[in-house]
Formats: sequence, C-alpha cells, structure tokens
Amino acid sequence: MSFRFYTNVISQASRNFAAGLFITGLLLIGFGFLVYILRDLFAILFSIIFCVAGLGCGVTAVKIFLAQRKLDNMDSDDGTTDYRRNVQIHSEESYESDI
Repeated sequence: MSFRFYTNVISQASRNFAAGLFITGLLLIGFGFLVYILRDLFAILFSIIFCVAGLGCGVTAVKIFLAQRKLDNMDSDDGTTDYRRNVQIHSEESYESDI
C-alpha cells in the first residue's frame, strides 16, 4: 500500500514538465548536430547578420554626427552673435509706443 501526500494534479504537472524538458533537450541536441554539420553555412549566415548590423550602426552614427553638425551650425553662424535671427523680443514699452 502506497501513501500519496500530493494530488494527481502535481503528478500531472511534473509529468508535463518532464515531457517539455525532454523535448527541449532533444531539440538542443538536434540543433547542436545541425550546427556541427553545417558550420560553414551558419558561419556565413552569422557573418552576414553581423555585417548588416555593423552597417546599420555605422549609418545611424553618421546620421547622428550630421544632425549634431547641423545643430552646431544653427547655434552659431558666425560665432560672434548670441541671438537668433528673425526673433523679436517684445516688451511693454514697445507695445505702448505702437498705440
């Protein structure tokens, strides 16, 4: 006579977990053999992915540098002015003189 201190639900959950773990293990073993057999193909695929990612980073960096250069040129056209063109500051005196 065996005594069970847990329910059937826990037993079913542990069986499902073991089955999932077994399938994951088989998939990892299969993927490992696939990489071992087709290592040249995977090396080419990963090198292409890294080259594309590197080009994307380079293009993004160039865009940021160009945007910063444009902002620096907007901030100081001559380097001697501390104001922006076409900006007028209105005060109360200028409003009274217009009336």
